[in-house]
Amino acid sequence: MLPQIKPYFIAETAFHHEGDKNFLLKLIDDFCNLDINAIKFHLLFDLEDYIIENHPAVDVLKNISIKKEDWKEIFNLVNSKNRDLVLLTNDLESLKWVNSVQNEYNVEAIELHSTGLNDIFLLKECLNFEKTIILGVGGSTIDEIFYAVDFLKKNGKNDILLMHGFQNYPTNYEDINFKRMQFLREAFSLPIGYADHTDPTDKKNRLISVLPQAMGFNILEKHVTNVLGEKRIDAQAAVSIEQMAEIIEDANTVFKTIGKESVVFSEAEKNYGNTGPMKKAIVARENIKKGQKITLSNVAFKRTETSSSLLQKDIVKILGAEASKDIAKDEIISFNNVEYLFQKENFDQFFVSEN
Repeated sequence: MLPQIKPYFIAETAFHHEGDKNFLLKLIDDFCNLDINAIKFHLLFDLEDYIIENHPAVDVLKNISIKKEDWKEIFNLVNSKNRDLVLLTNDLESLKWVNSVQNEYNVEAIELHSTGLNDIFLLKECLNFEKTIILGVGGSTIDEIFYAVDFLKKNGKNDILLMHGFQNYPTNYEDINFKRMQFLREAFSLPIGYADHTDPTDKKNRLISVLPQAMGFNILEKHVTNVLGEKRIDAQAAVSIEQMAEIIEDANTVFKTIGKESVVFSEAEKNYGNTGPMKKAIVARENIKKGQKITLSNVAFKRTETSSSLLQKDIVKILGAEASKDIAKDEIISFNNVEYLFQKENFDQFFVSEN
């Protein structure tokens, strides 16, 4: 499974390269100046398996699809940069090929786009992949998601991740619906990532990108470009290298701020909760003679320069005990200067009877 306990950043290339291998190689180099974890690519080998013959996009897709023989050089570069490979396969031939080279290039995850979420031929071939299977669930009904998840699980595949988000050139943030991510996580008991496609010129882009992090969703996918402003495919949702660096910094800050589900204090919290210098300590309100009993009338709660071994709530343990030595006014009271006798906690002594 892709890492879940800390931020995991996927830089999405899609068809931004427009079939230009050299452009893509330069894009990868620039991506790797960022603290990203993975780079995602779209593969399309068999157009006939993906789109009807007379579709107006056929010629465009032919021109923007990188050939099979060129992908090996691209994968080698990603491997040399120690970044994970995430591959979205649009057709059966590309998926079969990825399965045949998955160990050679250490492919960490494959993805089924939401356009083929219930394509039984793709789902069946996914069973031959050994690591994480990502299901793009944007624009998909609960029944469609269940069909894909159920098919994979019934066939022994449990390393599944749902990817929320959709490309609407660009996507309006009002349509994102982060609450749906929470619902899907609870409904399917599966990890969920967020693929952001909001307008890179929108001043809210950074905020929207890191909001899932604040909700406990640690996987973020973003389209990134090294030619911001240039009219290329998928540019409508692609942030610049600099913007992505800021988003990564913000997400990591949010992650550190959220912390862990633990009652164990950090060193800073320990210092803040230190009885004496921070929290008021139990001290002598007046001079107390050796043998004199400790009562509510001769103790007080005050901040001190040194730490106290007794907490404020330990007051019930020392009331009624005798001073074992003279205790000066404002001196910290502890078991070092009183004769401690075990007694049950009794809060009645703090209240004056009305009778």
